[in-house]
Amino acid sequence: GGTLFRHKKEGDDLYWTIVTGITEDIGWSKANVKRRNYEIKDVSKKYGFSNVFNFCFPTTKLDTIPYSDLIQIITEVYKKVEPEIIYMPYFNDVHTDHQIIAKALNSTFKWFRYPYIEKVLMYETPSETEFSFIEKTIFNPNVFVNISDYIDKKIETMKIYESEMGKFPFPRSEKTIRSLAGFRGSQSGYEAAESFELIFERKR
Repeated sequence: GGTLFRHKKEGDDLYWTIVTGITEDIGWSKANVKRRNYEIKDVSKKYGFSNVFNFCFPTTKLDTIPYSDLIQIITEVYKKVEPEIIYMPYFNDVHTDHQIIAKALNSTFKWFRYPYIEKVLMYETPSETEFSFIEKTIFNPNVFVNISDYIDKKIETMKIYESEMGKFPFPRSEKTIRSLAGFRGSQSGYEAAESFELIFERKR
């Protein structure tokens, strides 16, 4: 969140791809679906995305979707946007949707197919990344972005997602988000930071 605001301040165009969504067909109430749509609309406006691609695959059910379908929609976005930097979920999050999206994305990083992609980074998701207890691999950040000027705006935007926020010690709480930003800042010499794992970089 903070990194996106920093990109925007520096004059970059931002695009958001939402792969999954909640619908009444998979058991969500009409009120919840309506609220989520409003949340997405308000968050999109807050960040100033140039475009939002929302594919509405059923949440928690990506394992029922062929990888070829996921790769196809990803490459369709590439052709429209020609992204230089991609931020993606951590491949070993406990959320299986994140794992599947990461695997599908990994199939699209061949430089000779999409030469405009210069950098790919994985981000950490509170409530998903830190609960990966079983696998031996853990999130190991090697890129830190100073978001000291954007942490308040990040929290303000996160609060739009009323259905996702909770009270501490819930992982997606204001206190947790601020604490994580402070911890990552202490690792990198800033008041507040976001951290990423760099998995691909190609400098022109």
